[in-house]
Formats: sequence, structure tokens, C-alpha cells
Amino acid sequence: MLTTKTAVAILAFTATSVLAQVEPWYQCGGSGWTGETDCVTGYECVVQNEWYSNCLKSEETSSSADDECPDDEGDNNAGDEDECEDTTSVEATPSATAISQTSSKTKTTKSKTTKTKSSKTSSAGQATPTSVIVTSVRPTSAQATPSSIRSSVQATPTSSSSTPVATGTCGSASSDQLVGFGSGTTGGGSGDGTTVTSCDEFTTAVAAGGVIKVSGTLSGCDIVKLSSDTSIIGVGADAGFVGSGLRLSGITNVIIRNLSFKQSPEGKDLIDIEQSTYVWVDHCDFSNDGLTGDKDYYDGMLDIKRASDFITVSWNNFHDHWKASLIGHSDSNSGQDTGTLHATYHHNYWSNINSRTPSIRFGTLHLYSSCYEDVPTSGINSRMGAQVLVENTSFTNVKRAIVTNLDSDEDGYATSRDNIFNESDTEITQEGSFEPEYSYTADPASCICELLKSSAGVGIIG
Repeated sequence: MLTTKTAVAILAFTATSVLAQVEPWYQCGGSGWTGETDCVTGYECVVQNEWYSNCLKSEETSSSADDECPDDEGDNNAGDEDECEDTTSVEATPSATAISQTSSKTKTTKSKTTKTKSSKTSSAGQATPTSVIVTSVRPTSAQATPSSIRSSVQATPTSSSSTPVATGTCGSASSDQLVGFGSGTTGGGSGDGTTVTSCDEFTTAVAAGGVIKVSGTLSGCDIVKLSSDTSIIGVGADAGFVGSGLRLSGITNVIIRNLSFKQSPEGKDLIDIEQSTYVWVDHCDFSNDGLTGDKDYYDGMLDIKRASDFITVSWNNFHDHWKASLIGHSDSNSGQDTGTLHATYHHNYWSNINSRTPSIRFGTLHLYSSCYEDVPTSGINSRMGAQVLVENTSFTNVKRAIVTNLDSDEDGYATSRDNIFNESDTEITQEGSFEPEYSYTADPASCICELLKSSAGVGIIG
């Protein structure tokens, strides 16, 4: 007969076993991983790359990272998700508040109170035109760390002071240095690499990784999948892609610099980052046909989604497009995205863009020393509990320059610090709490637009 003591022990063991199982989409393996490796019932641990495995539904082990879904919704269709979400089930939400995936979606209307709004020229809190350096320690992760830096990365973040210190005049920030969440990315290393002048040469080169130098404009390459440990560098001021796009899916340690991207294939992104980590996109130019025609013909310029992490986007020129940059593709993807999607956007110039500059769900965004001009619908959009810090940035003629109550069922969080608003307004309903824990130098908002018009984009470095 089973004694009470034995029964309790069995129940305790069973409960422990269940609790120890990994939730859908969460990490379950990879080089250096010391956590649980058993997935909940119906899911199995699938290898994405050497450093990262996660729990995917057993019958869908091909992974959603290989689908070709269009990204997100139109910004005027609040709450809608990917058009193909009905067929590519996202069952990553472990909470009781998960949103069902159905063809007909219902949005809960919320009554919101605007916390902060300024519609006229303002420079509240603006510091004198000096650069600011913030000193602290970069948060790190034990998962998906590039092999070239894995030994130097700590598993536990360490905090330190983040008190701003004046360091000099405008232009003190280095335009040729990787900072922020993407720090540590090394790409293909420092070798001479391979120079390519055609789509065929490029496709062959990226399959092997390493350093790839693009000479001239490559047209009609379609969507090209990249490999881990890769650097793609443009040669001179006229290197880039037309009618093409780059896809990072389940990879790590990638650098993309000094390239122009224009007119992605219909419904696709110029750069699409999925389930990938440690990425640096720097000194590139992104554009399409402007605010004309079908806003959904082209998808995003630079989209980051499906648990991608540790990314820096710096010194780029984003212009003439409907939907620029998305971080987190669906309101219903909290199970996969929560705790990931850490991105630093700095020294970027945004002009004549309708929305998503960027738009972020669930993740953490540090945006500083950037310039925004002529954004008619919405600028920096914090949604679904995302944490956003915006500082030392200038906004001119930008509607909802920083907004936390738009397009999703749950508001995001945002902090606005030392920014200039000229004929621009904000709608911040929840004050953010994020403070960066890495060192960086911020140029002030008072001079940032002039600086970026001559220093962002292609033809500046190398």
C-alpha cells in the first residue's frame, strides 16, 4: 500500500519535473547552456545554431524562422497581426491572457489618459550643447554569444553608475565604434575577405561567411539568407542592393555596414532579423519610393523579431518609406519575445517616413542622438509593455514623436530626456524605468540634425 509520505514524495517529484520543463519558444540548449533541456508536452528542443536551441511545437520543427510571413499589421489596423499567423500558429504565450489566433480578431477598446503632450516648439530639459557620456557595464547573456567573444562574456549582468558627465562639444561621439546592446559583435573578423560584384557571387560568398565586400550596386538578388560570423561591407559610396533583401534567421554575430538598400521585393523587408543575436547595422542608407502608392507593397526597412537580441543600429539614414523599422512582430508573441529584443538605436537620421521609427513590442530600446523630420503618423512607438528610453534627440514636424498608447491592446513605457520637440507632440501614458548599463557618448539634440546630415549613411567610413 502507498503510504502518505510516499505519495507526497511522488507528487513533489512530479511537480518539480513539470515545473522544470521549458515553456514554448524559450531556450533549451546551446553551447554553454546550463538550464533545463526538456520542453513541455507537445514541444521539442530544436537546434537553431551552435549557441541557441529553443522549444518548438513538435509538428512544426521546421521553425517559424523559415516562414515567409509578411510582418505585422498596417499601423492604422491596431492589434492585427501577420496575415499568415492563422496558419503559422504562435503558441508562445504561457499566460492566461494569451490572445487567440483567429481569422476574425476583436480588439478591446481601452480608455487612455495622455500623460505628456507638447505640440509647440519645446526643449524641456535640454542640456547645453555638450556631449554626454554615461558609464556603466553592458548587460550580457549566456545564450547565443558569438564564439569569438564567448569566453569574455559574463552570465550575470553587473550594474554600476549611470550619471551623465559633460565631455565636450557636438561631435564627440565616435562614428566608427560599436556601442550599445550589440557590443561584442565581431562579424567575419578582420581579414581581407572576398569582393563580390554580382548577385551570384554574393550568394555564394555569404553561404561561407567571413568578410564579404560588395562593390557597386547589386540588382535583383531577391532575398539572400546570411550565415553566422559574417561581415558585409560596402566598398566606397555607391555599394548596395536594389530589388533585394537580406535575411538573418537563427544566426549570430553579423555586421552590415556602408551599404544602400532600396526597393525590397514585394512584401519583403530590406533587412529581416529573426531569432538572431549580436548584430550591428551601421552607416547604411534605407529608402523606397516615398509616401506614395500601396503602403504594404514594401514591408519594413529593418525589422527585428522572434526573440532576436543584442542589436545595435547606428549612423544610418532612413527615408522615403511607409513603415521603417519594427521590433517585435505580433501582440500575441510574448512567450517568445519577452526577455529578448534588446536594441540600441543611435545617431540615425529619419525623414519622410510615415511610422515605425521604430515600433517596439515587449523588448527594450535605448534610442539617443537621432534626428527626426517629417513623420506624419507616429514616430517611436512603445507597445505591449516595451521599455523605451529616448534622449538627446531632435523632432521636427513629427506627430506622436514618442507614443505608448497606439496600435496595441497594452500600452508600452517610455522616458523622454533632453529632447527637442519642434511642431511635434508626444503621448506617453506610462513612464519608463529602463536605464542603460553600458558606456556610450551622446551628442546633444541641439546640433544632432546638422551632424547627421553630413555623417550618417553611406560613403562616410572606410
